[in-house]
Amino acid sequence: MTTADAPIDLSAIETKLASARTRLILDKPFLGALVLRLPMQPAGGDWCPTTATDAKCFYYNPRYIAELSLDETQFMLAHEALHCALSHFARRQHRVKHRWDLACDYAINPLLVDDGLKPPPNALLMPLYKGMTAEEIYPLLDDNDQSETLDTHAYDSDADGGQQGEQSDLDERDIQRQQQSRGEQGDDGEQGGAEPRADTPAQPRDGGTSRSESGDDGRGAAGAEAESEQGDDGAGAPQPLTPDERETLQVQWQQRMAGAAQQAMQAGKLRGELKRMIDHLLQPQLPWRMLLARYMNSITREDYSWSRPSRREGDYIIPSLRSHQLDLVVAIDTSGSIKDGEMQEFIDEVDALKAQVRARVTLLPCDASLCEGAPFSFEPWEQFQRPERIGGGGGTSFRPVFQWVERQGLRPDLLVYFTDADGEFPVDEPAYPVIWLVKGKQQVPWGQRIQLN
Repeated sequence: MTTADAPIDLSAIETKLASARTRLILDKPFLGALVLRLPMQPAGGDWCPTTATDAKCFYYNPRYIAELSLDETQFMLAHEALHCALSHFARRQHRVKHRWDLACDYAINPLLVDDGLKPPPNALLMPLYKGMTAEEIYPLLDDNDQSETLDTHAYDSDADGGQQGEQSDLDERDIQRQQQSRGEQGDDGEQGGAEPRADTPAQPRDGGTSRSESGDDGRGAAGAEAESEQGDDGAGAPQPLTPDERETLQVQWQQRMAGAAQQAMQAGKLRGELKRMIDHLLQPQLPWRMLLARYMNSITREDYSWSRPSRREGDYIIPSLRSHQLDLVVAIDTSGSIKDGEMQEFIDEVDALKAQVRARVTLLPCDASLCEGAPFSFEPWEQFQRPERIGGGGGTSFRPVFQWVERQGLRPDLLVYFTDADGEFPVDEPAYPVIWLVKGKQQVPWGQRIQLN
């Protein structure tokens, strides 16, 4: 009997996976919390040579897990969980599946290595792609790249190309086939022909992981079908996600990722490239213009006055609306990282908002020092426009702007800084609100950060 034909002690494999998961929870609470959301299922047949996920379960080939060390097993658990947390199942859109799958692995593996996990053999790693998202990596890959991913991405299929997230792209025959499939499940007594809920709990396996241990796992139609196909040899290949399932699971996994990140940061155990990536993905997705307008309107000082009028105005006290002028300081990074077109677009937007909220604007262009001729002041009735000579192109320091405000003894209602956030920040946060409109992925030590691109 060869090693490949030798019987596998499934109980020992499950114990190994449980131990690896427990170590992740203790040592890497962010990843551990995500792994807990994926119930573990042994895979039957040849469809899963290593591990796999359909964004609902963690599938594994018992023989493959038996060959891994405990550290490498942790890596595979975290690898599948990150595919789900980063919503790789919902972000492919028009892209070619195999090339997209490679880009996702190239994006995930460096994050796990940077967090101290040990990859198994054949893991896709490329220093060039470190810190990049799957969308940024995808166009850099060769069309004919025949590399293989470390795992099976069972949430997707080649037939889904260009249809992700678009229910309208399904033609009538596709919908009829889905309905027929659900009806057949009902005839078998499994699902009763009804649309399964995304949070339907599954029954625990003997010696395996119960749903009570793993929490809300977001199981849908494909997961139920995989369970119905599971025999003594393990689970069969799950069906690709439907557009409705993708949408539901994407929201669920984003919520799970945000909760896990908050807990890990409070424990001081989320840092490095993984923290930067999570921060970037959790940034508000609303356009920066809408966010800036919302904030400026929220601080507009308009209120009713109940002061007693003169006797000549009558016997009644009627409230009058009084609008106070806002003092707005606008700083622009002129170090060369901000293009002229972007700078002009930002100035035009502030000019439109200024007229709406009656704001007096002080413009402070700055690189390593304030621009010659600064400050430039604009009254509410004046057009806010870019000075003819704005200077810049040197290094970057944000301190001169805040030092100037302090020297003037000002306390503006809001300071807006347009920058790539790659520079020297003041140590102390000022007593007035600050919004950073950031182009790029750099973080800010304080104030509110709004992503530009």
